[in-house]
Amino acid sequence: MGCGPRGSLEWADRSACRIGLDPLAVDYLDLGIKAHGMKYAAGGAERMPFPDRLFDGVFSFNSLDHVEDLSRAAEEMIRVVAPDGFFLLLTDVNHAPTVCEPVEYSWDIVSLFSPALELVAERHYEQAESGMYQSIRANVPFDHGNPDKRRGVLSAKFQKKSFS
Repeated sequence: MGCGPRGSLEWADRSACRIGLDPLAVDYLDLGIKAHGMKYAAGGAERMPFPDRLFDGVFSFNSLDHVEDLSRAAEEMIRVVAPDGFFLLLTDVNHAPTVCEPVEYSWDIVSLFSPALELVAERHYEQAESGMYQSIRANVPFDHGNPDKRRGVLSAKFQKKSFS
């Protein structure tokens, strides 16, 4: 979701198929995206153009706060994860809404994906001034004992259980 034009799934080079979803995917053609080792699909997280249970892995890296309808986007992400598949979430928390990031949420965002997906791992990091990925690399745990309202970074891994 909101993969951008920079080949954000190039790292997943052992995947049979890599598809990045972005509302602006068609506009990215002029930016050379055909050279990437992934495909691009035009669409938003609230109405994904994919069949149910298609993907073994669904990734939302620095994009969940960009959606218009958070509940609908979560429903769609859950829908497209295959049984035994994973959903990985990396996101900023506790930031005020902006034009580009209109959704505000906190650490409890993980509850939006339950019980449909099981939370397998969760980590909270202090937000570094240099950004989300730098915060994860710095590996400074978020101090929940500090009462100051401030941004943090959430990393969560979910799994969809197989059908019985």
